[in-house]
Amino acid sequence: MTTAPADTPPRDRAIPRGADAPSPADRRRWIALAIVMMASFMDLVDVTIVNIAVPSIQHGLGASFSAVQWVTGGYALAFAIGLITGGRLGDIHGRKRIFLIGMTGFTLASALCGLATDPAMLVATRVLQGATAALMVPQVLAIIHASFPAHERGKVFGMFGAMVGLGAVSGPLLGALLTEWNPGGLEWRPIFLINLPVGIAGLLLGRRFIDESRAARSLRLDLVGMGLGALGLLMLLYPLTQGREAHWPVWGFVSMGLSVPVLAGFVRWEKAKARRDGSPLVELALFRVRSFAAGLAVQLVFGVVLGIFFLIWTLYMQLGLGWSPLRAGLTGVPFSIAVSIAAGLSVQKLVPRFGRKVLQAGALVMVAGMLLYVWEEHRYGSGIQPWQMALPLVVLGLGMGLIVAPLTDAVLAEVPKEHAGSASGLVNTTQQLGNALGLGLVSVVFFPVVDAARPGTAPGLVFGHAFGHALGWLAVGLAVVLALMSALPRRAAGHSAPTG
Repeated sequence: MTTAPADTPPRDRAIPRGADAPSPADRRRWIALAIVMMASFMDLVDVTIVNIAVPSIQHGLGASFSAVQWVTGGYALAFAIGLITGGRLGDIHGRKRIFLIGMTGFTLASALCGLATDPAMLVATRVLQGATAALMVPQVLAIIHASFPAHERGKVFGMFGAMVGLGAVSGPLLGALLTEWNPGGLEWRPIFLINLPVGIAGLLLGRRFIDESRAARSLRLDLVGMGLGALGLLMLLYPLTQGREAHWPVWGFVSMGLSVPVLAGFVRWEKAKARRDGSPLVELALFRVRSFAAGLAVQLVFGVVLGIFFLIWTLYMQLGLGWSPLRAGLTGVPFSIAVSIAAGLSVQKLVPRFGRKVLQAGALVMVAGMLLYVWEEHRYGSGIQPWQMALPLVVLGLGMGLIVAPLTDAVLAEVPKEHAGSASGLVNTTQQLGNALGLGLVSVVFFPVVDAARPGTAPGLVFGHAFGHALGWLAVGLAVVLALMSALPRRAAGHSAPTG
């Protein structure tokens, strides 16, 4: 059975309603949207919340820096590897069903993280948390794609993009508040336990308000493709995550080199699987959709930039400037507000009128914010204050908001509905792969400057210099993002913009 072309009419079926698209009068889908966005927000917060609590975790468990690094890296690794499979499982067995299974597992894993008694248990439960998030998160965009007609998706994806930006900075702030307040004397544990009431509420409401949907034709899980894809990503990401701690051993470079033929073998297998029974893990035909292929390239490089920035920003403020978790978290509030404002404006007002130029403007604004941050760090040095960081953070936030809100719609707008789960899995995998690559590249663009500092140099100067050096590289990365955006359609979101 052949893959449907991009312009094929939608063939998803909603169960039990049986309609191709819900009636505009059906308010259930808006409640369902709130539920899946809450789940996605919970995941986004969980990705970043750990960074701010690193000192507390190290002290409470007696963990080494390497072990704490894996608390973050293990989650990202399991998440990235499992996302494509999670999306396809939703296509096959029902997106609502897999979403609820993933949320159940994520909630239980969060409880186990909060109850961890040693570093090994915390790392293991974080890996479990990432694996269950890989079941839950791909269903979010797939459920949105299957539940809303095209003319409403621009507004919905704009809301989703604003939530992405808010979640990216809410994690450090929430982690700071919980760590500083230390409720019940639990120290770092509430950063995981807070997921329990949110997860339970999501499960109860999700069972009632989310409609089931799945691919219209019968599909089978591609176990060989799943194994090849997971192996290739693991061979690439594990050495990047562990390399600096292991002093960049030869086996790491060998593993990364061998990941290329493994991933090439994955692509060849997927082509053969599509010809044989039409049930590949990844619908390679999706890459013939220009907006999808170009959007994924932008997502990858943009994810690298954000992965590097959020980690080095935290290290700079806490380890370099010696700020408390709460002070560091509150410093990000202007960024969060700017992202939310720009995200709403971009989809509702700017993208319908200017199209692709809005995303390109966002990249340029972010470059300006990076360079302004470098200038301020050089001018104020270790005496820099949070209010002095506000201006570059607002500029960065405005630029990010102009990108994240319309980009999702640009990637998924022309994807056939029957492949929404697979496409959503690819979108999220690309984001997480970029983030994981960014975390690994911190060892290349940031830590070498720290390691090369003369003994006795003030930490503020050392980390400030490393921060400014890394921001210069991030500006180059954003220039690459800007170049890639020229391949996006001029009106990427035009068909799904509100018509009223």
